[in-house]
Amino acid sequence: MSEALPGMPEPPPPRPPRDAAVVVLVRAGPEGREVFWLRREMTLSFAAGFYAFPGGRVDAADRRVAVQGADGEEATLRVAAARELFEETGVLRARGAVGSAELLREARAALLAGSRPFGEILSGFGLTLHAEDFPFAGRWVTPAFLPVRFDARFFLVEVPPGTAAEVWPGELAEGAWVRPEDALLAWTEGRALLHPPNQFTLETLLDAASVEAARARMAEAPPSEGPGARPIEFQRGVRVLALRTPTLLPATHTNCWVLGNGELLVVDPGAPDPSEIDRLVAHLDGLGRAGLVPRAIFLTHHHLDHVGGVRQLSERLRLPIWCHPLTAERIGLRPGRVLADGEVLTLEGSPDMQWRVLHTPGHARGHLCLVDEATRAAVVGDMVAGVGTILIDPPEGEMAEYLRQLRRLRDLPVRALYPAHGPPLPDGPAALEGYLAHRAAREERVRAALQSEPRPLEEISAEAYADTPTAWPPVAERSTLAILEKLLAEGEARVEGEAWARA
Repeated sequence: MSEALPGMPEPPPPRPPRDAAVVVLVRAGPEGREVFWLRREMTLSFAAGFYAFPGGRVDAADRRVAVQGADGEEATLRVAAARELFEETGVLRARGAVGSAELLREARAALLAGSRPFGEILSGFGLTLHAEDFPFAGRWVTPAFLPVRFDARFFLVEVPPGTAAEVWPGELAEGAWVRPEDALLAWTEGRALLHPPNQFTLETLLDAASVEAARARMAEAPPSEGPGARPIEFQRGVRVLALRTPTLLPATHTNCWVLGNGELLVVDPGAPDPSEIDRLVAHLDGLGRAGLVPRAIFLTHHHLDHVGGVRQLSERLRLPIWCHPLTAERIGLRPGRVLADGEVLTLEGSPDMQWRVLHTPGHARGHLCLVDEATRAAVVGDMVAGVGTILIDPPEGEMAEYLRQLRRLRDLPVRALYPAHGPPLPDGPAALEGYLAHRAAREERVRAALQSEPRPLEEISAEAYADTPTAWPPVAERSTLAILEKLLAEGEARVEGEAWARA
C-alpha cells in the first residue's frame, strides 16, 4: 500500500458481518482436558493459516432444519454448528440411530461435495438435533477494519473420552486434539497464530475448574471493539490496534503494532485524526495497567499513513522516535535514535524480546523492518500487505531494489509477516514467493506491451493492466513506470521524452 493519492475515491463503509457458528469441542484426555483445534489453509480469504475451532457461516439451507428446543435464529445457528462440526471433523452431534462409520464417511463426503443436504442426511439416519447439545458459549464480531467479517456464536460441546475427529483435505490443513496449555505454549512461541476469541477460549478452558464453569465465563466474552475490548495479540508480544488513516485503497487502516512483554515499541502511529490517537493512548493505558510501558515509537518509513500521529503521540507520552535517518529527514522531526541495518533492539520484559532491524528500501528509501530473533516473526511495514498490494512509486520507489529486499526477507527466512495493512500472513516465505511471482507476471505484461515505436505511459499501463479492470489508473500508471525504469536499467527498454519502447 501507500499513502492516499489526490483524487482517490472515498473509502467504502465497513462490510456487515455474516452470521456464523463455531463449535469448541472438548473431551477428557489421559493427561487432562483436551480441545480439538484446526489450522486453516493458507489460501482462504479469512484467517488463512490461523489456528481455530470448527465452524463457518450460516447457509440458507440451515434455516430449513428443525432443532428440538429452539426455533428461529437460535435453531439456525445450532444447525450451522452441527453441520460445520460434521463437515470439518466427522463428529455428528445428533440423537438417534447413527449408522456405521463407513456410512457416516459417505454422508460426510456427499455433504462436502454438495450432493446431499445436511437435513437429508439427518432424516436418512433418523437423527434429530437438540438445542441443549449445543450450549451457548459467547459471541464475537470481527472488528470493522478487517475485509471479511463474521458475527460468530460459540458453542461449547463436551464429548466422551476417546471421541475421534478427523480433518480431510480442503479448507483445513490439519487438526488435532490438544491440551489448552500446549496450544497456548505454541502461541507464546509464535508457532500458532490465534485471534482473540480463540486465545480467550483456550485460556478459559485452561483455568476453569469444569466445562460448565468455562462455558459460563465464555458466555460473558469481552467486546471485540471499543472500551473493554481484548487486545488483539496474534502471538505473545505482538499486538495490533488498527488506526483509520489516509491510505491507499482497498486498505482503510494502518496497523499500529505494539511489541513487547514489558517495555513496548509502538510501530507506525499513522492516524492524523486526534480521536484515533486518543484510542491508541487508551489502548496503551490499558496495557500500562498490566505493567507494560511504552519505551519508544518506531517508524517503518515516512509516508503519511505511517507517521500521521507520531508528533501527537510523542508529545503526549513523551516518547522518543526511532527511525532511519532518511525517514527523520523526510518528516522533519528529530529522532531520539537513528537506526541502521543489523542493529538489535532489546525490549525488557517477561520474556525479553530482541528485534533485529533490517533496512529494506524499494518502497521508500528509509524503509525498515523488524525481525524477532526468537520466533522469526517480521513486522514488515509496506513490504507486503494483507489486503491489496504495495505501490512502488518512482522516484522514491525503486522496483529492482524492492524485489531484492523481498528475496532477502524470503531467504532469511522469516516466519509470520505482520504488515501495515490487512491481516497477518502466517507463512512468510510462501507469501513473499507469491509476491515475487505476482511482480514477475506483471513485469512480463509490461514487457509484452512495449513496441518498437515509442508509446505513452498511459497506453502501456492500460494494456499491462487489462487483466485487472478494477485497478485505479493513476496507481496502475505509477506501478508501470516503476517496472519500465527497471527494464530501462536492464537494457530492455528505452525512453524518448515521455514515451517508452523496446530497446
